[in-house]
Amino acid sequence: MSAHELTCIKCGKRYSGDDIVYICERCGGLLDVKYDYSAVNTDSIERVLREESAHHSGVWKFSELLPFGAGVRVVSVGEGNTPLYHCDRLGSLLGVRELYVKHEGLNPTGSFKDRGMTVGVTKAVELGVRGVACASTGNTSASLSVFAARASIPCYVLLPKGKVALGKLAQAIMHGAMVFSIRGNFDDALCVVRELCERANIYLLNSVNPYRLEGQKTIAFEIAEQLTKGNIVKSHHTPRTNKHACEIEIPDRVVVPVGNAGNISAIYKGFWELKKLGFTEHIPRMTGIQAEGASPIVDAFKKGEENITPVEHPETIATAIRIGNPVNAQKALHAIRESGGVAETVSDDEITDAQKALAGLEGIGVEPASASSIAGLRRLIEDGVVDSDERVVCIATGNLLKDPEHVVRICKKPLEVDASVDALLHIIRQQTAQLKPNLSSSV
Repeated sequence: MSAHELTCIKCGKRYSGDDIVYICERCGGLLDVKYDYSAVNTDSIERVLREESAHHSGVWKFSELLPFGAGVRVVSVGEGNTPLYHCDRLGSLLGVRELYVKHEGLNPTGSFKDRGMTVGVTKAVELGVRGVACASTGNTSASLSVFAARASIPCYVLLPKGKVALGKLAQAIMHGAMVFSIRGNFDDALCVVRELCERANIYLLNSVNPYRLEGQKTIAFEIAEQLTKGNIVKSHHTPRTNKHACEIEIPDRVVVPVGNAGNISAIYKGFWELKKLGFTEHIPRMTGIQAEGASPIVDAFKKGEENITPVEHPETIATAIRIGNPVNAQKALHAIRESGGVAETVSDDEITDAQKALAGLEGIGVEPASASSIAGLRRLIEDGVVDSDERVVCIATGNLLKDPEHVVRICKKPLEVDASVDALLHIIRQQTAQLKPNLSSSV
């Protein structure tokens, strides 16, 4: 697919796909990649959705809906193709009919950012830019540094000083990025990096870049593919029973952690395109979850406002969503409202409880921001917003090992014991309850 242009979501001004522009020059609105959908080869997409695909990339197998022509030099590390877990134990505990977790933390660099970066860096190479840059709370910098190394182009990363988990910082440093620790928060770093890119002719790859979101929308395509094919990781083997084998399977609701708000916007667009092309008749209710200490989108949604009021000093243990002025707020609010979804906040304690429960009950280890989707779902079920008969997909955005310091803080320390079986058995008998934690009480 190559016929595309950039369109301002606010005033409609159009730009060429070859223009290096992130924000509308006329009104300051966000840009979206628009296609000529009448030219899309739907047979190609249908083959991926229904038949087995051996493509190494879960993003580029949907190339028909990506903004590149034939012969493009794709920069890939085998991103996407992440598992969709059927979480029947956790779902039963929470009180929902079908609960799935899409584990984007099993991307090559440990987060969903790889989907956006393979498209963003591919576009950077196509444009022939001098380098790439981003501001980051950690995952973006880790991913960009890997793809920049793969593409052999310079990479510049701005991080808020003392606010990035070591697991993420290590990735950026190891893969050769030039890393700057900014005295300020993420929003300060983003302001600086946007000016840097403008003045130094460097390509900005934060999610304000519309090409980033084109890669991330493939999460929606892959959820539909996995539900349709029955390619779901289950805790125990049960026969596949699909009463609607002729239809593309779509969840009723998708719950997404919200930081800079690109992901929920992108996933909505992916489902919107499936509807636009006739693969489904409905779009899942997009449900955005923010931490209580960084919730400008939730505040605007609940007040019925079109624009957010930035949070000046955002704070939460979930570093990946510790953002007070999300650049994609308008797109996120549109996605939530147009799909009939909702937005809700959760506390740090709720995030920690959900993180432990997902690991202990389903064997899925995620960083705190990812667990906010589970914590938010729990709250919405309790409040009667989510019906018990819904089919829900929660997005887990990052791997547990992204923030190991948090794990050490919230979990019990190893038990020190003599090198003796008798000593071990004595401790085990005393600690049986602790060694078999009942995490259901914390959910």
